[in-house]
Amino acid sequence: MVRKLGLGLILFAVPASAAAPAPISGRWKTDDGKGIVVMMPCGAKMCGKVERLLIKQPAGGQRDERNPDKEKRDRKVEGLQIYWDLAPDGEHGWKGQGYSPEDGRYYQAHLRAKGNKLTMKGCVAVFCRTVTWTKM
Repeated sequence: MVRKLGLGLILFAVPASAAAPAPISGRWKTDDGKGIVVMMPCGAKMCGKVERLLIKQPAGGQRDERNPDKEKRDRKVEGLQIYWDLAPDGEHGWKGQGYSPEDGRYYQAHLRAKGNKLTMKGCVAVFCRTVTWTKM
């Protein structure tokens, strides 16, 4: 009888520690309505790129003008990868790297999906910002 109890505890413990966060794959409209970002698998991890801008763009397309690397300032924002190395962070969501072409900052990204909402918290040092996108 003791053996069965021990096995039962092990069986119940495994699913709790193996819990995975909600999937983030799909197309998401940004909180400000300026674009659509596609979140997709990139190898064993997840990444995201700007699929389309929903704002009026200059001739030739919006460029990554605020990038801290001068060599990258002429690349188009549409098609730009802005999330990479996103991996499950227990049952709490996804953690990886992000980039904002709006202000040219790289940051630690924490993402969490719930229903048709994707909440992202981006932190640079001790300063954080949280936004919520909507599934398309």
